Amino acid sequence: MENKENLEAARKCLTTSLETSSAIASALDESGSRLELLNQRYLALQASLRPISVQKCSFVNIEHGIDSVLCSAAALLKVLDSVHQLEQSLLTDPSSDLHTYVSDTKKLEEALKLLSDNSRLTVGWLKDIYELFQDKAITNELCLLKVKKYLRILQELQVKEKGARLDEGLLSTAFDKLELEFHRLLTANSVPLPLVSLASPQTGQKTSIAKHILPLTSSLAGKLHSIVERLNANGRLHKLQSIYVEVRGMNARRGLKTLDLSYLDIPTTEIEAVQSIESYIDQWGYHLELFAKQLLEIEWRFSAIVFEKIGPEACMGCFAKIAIESGIFSFIRFGRMVTERKNDPFKLLNLLSIFRVLNDLRLKFNQLFSAKACKEIRTVIEDLIKKVVNGANEIFWQLPAQVKLQRPTSPPPDGSVPRLVSFVTDYCNQLLGDAYRPHLTQVVRIHLSWRKEAYEEGIVLCQMYNAIKEVAVNLDAWSKTYEDITLSYLFMMNNHCHFCNLRGTVLGNMMGDSWLRAHEQYRDYYAALYLRNSWGKLLPILGVQKDILSPSSASVTCQDLAKRLTAFNLAFEERYKKQSDWVISDKILRENVCKHLTKGLIPIYRAYVKNYCLTTENDAKVDKLMKYSAESLENKIRSLFQTKQRKGSSIKQADLISKIKDLSHQFRLTLAAI
Repeated sequence: MENKENLEAARKCLTTSLETSSAIASALDESGSRLELLNQRYLALQASLRPISVQKCSFVNIEHGIDSVLCSAAALLKVLDSVHQLEQSLLTDPSSDLHTYVSDTKKLEEALKLLSDNSRLTVGWLKDIYELFQDKAITNELCLLKVKKYLRILQELQVKEKGARLDEGLLSTAFDKLELEFHRLLTANSVPLPLVSLASPQTGQKTSIAKHILPLTSSLAGKLHSIVERLNANGRLHKLQSIYVEVRGMNARRGLKTLDLSYLDIPTTEIEAVQSIESYIDQWGYHLELFAKQLLEIEWRFSAIVFEKIGPEACMGCFAKIAIESGIFSFIRFGRMVTERKNDPFKLLNLLSIFRVLNDLRLKFNQLFSAKACKEIRTVIEDLIKKVVNGANEIFWQLPAQVKLQRPTSPPPDGSVPRLVSFVTDYCNQLLGDAYRPHLTQVVRIHLSWRKEAYEEGIVLCQMYNAIKEVAVNLDAWSKTYEDITLSYLFMMNNHCHFCNLRGTVLGNMMGDSWLRAHEQYRDYYAALYLRNSWGKLLPILGVQKDILSPSSASVTCQDLAKRLTAFNLAFEERYKKQSDWVISDKILRENVCKHLTKGLIPIYRAYVKNYCLTTENDAKVDKLMKYSAESLENKIRSLFQTKQRKGSSIKQADLISKIKDLSHQFRLTLAAI
């Protein structure tokens, strides 16, 4: 019951307010029309009075004109009464009835304008009449008193009208209240966007944007529009824009704080030492996409709705400031720091990752920052793109030359695959993969277009081919530096096997099946050379012949057998010791080589040992000369060529990264020399 009474009281109050407002509007309209008519009549009177001497005029002749002036003054006083009625309405809180408050503010503006336009002219007329009454020939005390009264009131009115527009005046105070209400409405309906919790699928993004635009209902938009239009008409749009940027900019920054953006503050001097720059770039790309497609998209739409009645210039001016204040330049600065790193192969991958992000956001950036107000933002983004494209091309076109510059270095002492070889092939596979190749191709195409050069299909593949060709030339040069020819055979066998293993990879497919088959043939060729020139010389020591292996052979003495066994042991140990540090990197190749060794040596050795034991059954030196059984000899052979690993585990990731970084450093040093 009490709620019903409160609603009824509120309804009556609003009804009374609307009736009062309507009456004031009617009075203003009536007074305005009347003043306009009187103005026209008195202009004619003023023109007729100007050439006539005061001494020759009679009061009777101008009585009608004086009445018109006094009526005009009376109409202005009636307008003043309307202003007094508006004062009470404008001293209230606009939030209770914003529509009425804005309407009354507009009526006050119109009333003050009416007073300003007419009071000055009317006061001038009254002064002229007062001076006319000073002539002794004209006497009308009642009229004179009336003129003096109206003149005094209108002069006070002029002062009041000026004061209403000054700071702390009635109209100025009303505008201040509207600004405060604008601030309150924006603050109450600005909810920080929880970027960290948003889903990545496109449908999830649309839902999130719609959800956070929802507070800007048609009712709220209407209220904001009425305030913006009113204050814009009175030259106070700039203050409203400052309020808007302050509130929405703070709201945007609060949304960004839900993300961990500490990596954006890494000093330029420290970025070279950051080992996890790749992970930071991944975070940067994901966060920049959220920032642009979520947060800035919302601010762009919000600004367009709030200032749609004013025009795109006002809207985009606010949006540009919000984008800058919320941190768009911090994201661009991080990308620029990556472009300023010293050149190395990993930097090319970093630059391509940055280009991918910028390219994916190209249409969104064009939508958000196409306006004139966003020129500064466009400039820094375009500058970053130029640095990325130029930096990536600088490294890409130097790859074959960088490989060639490694030629004077020494090959691995264990005959394994050089880190450069595995690095270059893995690196080319990465560049040719789906993650990098499309962007590398586009970067090369863009760079050539800037130089007014034509892009040719296959230019990227050709550059990869040139890099691999330089690797092959390096291998030939390195193989000749080994003093032990057997080790050079092992070295070439390892590296040809490495190229064979590229079958099924992107790089292997690019090089072609005939290229892969050729490396398979070379692998087998060098494996045969290695076995023949190294271990193949052990069999003649044992004198492998049918008569030797026969225990009944009278031509072979026990002393001959012992001498040959001792020579075999020495030769085997010499090779084993020398080759115990050699490596066959590929597991299958290593097993095949050991298999061929055991198949070629062990059966002969086993037969020889058996024959020797039969011949020297009662010889006490048998145990001393029999250093290896067939099984122990086989185990030693199978222990050869193992990759050097830590106990019980493979090489740790940190060690692998360290080695790659070392190689990258070599590339970096030589880049400056080209």
